[in-house]
Amino acid sequence: MDYIMSADRPGGPEVFRERKINLPEPDAGQVLIKQYAIGLNFIDIYHRSGFYPWPHATDLVVGSEGSGKVVAVGEGVRDLKIGDNVAYTHPYNAYASSRIISADKLVKLPKEIDPILAGALMLKGLTAHYLLHDTYKVQKGDVVLVHAAAGGIGMLIGQWLKAKGAISIGTAGSTDKCDVALLNGYDHVINYKEQDVVHEILNITGGEGVDVVYDSVGEDTWQNSLKVLRNHGHFINFGQSSGAITNFSLGDLAAGSYKACRPVLFHYITEPEQLRQRSNVLFEAIRSGILNCEINNEYSLTNVAQAHLDLESRKTTGLTVLRPEGMIIMKQKSVKLQRYEREAL
Repeated sequence: MDYIMSADRPGGPEVFRERKINLPEPDAGQVLIKQYAIGLNFIDIYHRSGFYPWPHATDLVVGSEGSGKVVAVGEGVRDLKIGDNVAYTHPYNAYASSRIISADKLVKLPKEIDPILAGALMLKGLTAHYLLHDTYKVQKGDVVLVHAAAGGIGMLIGQWLKAKGAISIGTAGSTDKCDVALLNGYDHVINYKEQDVVHEILNITGGEGVDVVYDSVGEDTWQNSLKVLRNHGHFINFGQSSGAITNFSLGDLAAGSYKACRPVLFHYITEPEQLRQRSNVLFEAIRSGILNCEINNEYSLTNVAQAHLDLESRKTTGLTVLRPEGMIIMKQKSVKLQRYEREAL
């Protein structure tokens, strides 16, 4: 029997409950998939905690990306068939061993793309893509600051910036995380717990500042983000892991005629063709070696409470997946070793 991990009320990780479910056959235009992997993201914490308002009062299933195998298709589905490997990013309902989802929210995975990796890459990879190619179009020679450079999106951005020929500066909260960021393409990395971020960035840029800041941290970082922008620079806030930005006003942009934006991935993939096009670019970046991605952390889906605790306490780096059906592998191991252990079970 299939199961979901639902939250019975807004709160801490303790609100998760395993619930058995019987899924019906998919309706017209829908697909039933048995899930390989579900990506873990900070937006899951926002949803679970109630920081983002719930769409209904109780029993919320969070999770916004995953991958699986098609096991049934509804009437009218033409582009997918039973046995296809697929992936998606879509708000809610991912924390499940199997799920029914609209076919136009799915992308068929090329055979070269590991479906387990894809489960942790759709939201993060497509976010990195639109940030660098649409919200601000990074050009060769641009000076770019990225907060949380050792996180899942931060690592992807660092690699893509290297391929674009940009000058990249990352921030991270420990020596180990700084090392991770450097290994993922950043030219300079600042340990914000030990160094003065503004001073270091101005020193790196000769006092000129940066062209754009990608800030997923929010309350703790936004003021320093503005302080290191050069005139006409872009401040892009796409998350708030430290809390929502407060006390911000349009007048804060007058210091350098700055531009500010608060983009959301799902506004960039509202149409199925947009989703397919962006996914194809992401998959090609993986195939060509622009992006070198591995799963850094893996948890059983039934152990999702611990996964949330580790993410909130900054114990994880890079990509993290939740695996249904108790397929738990030791955390912080290479993908190669993880697969070896799976095959040995």
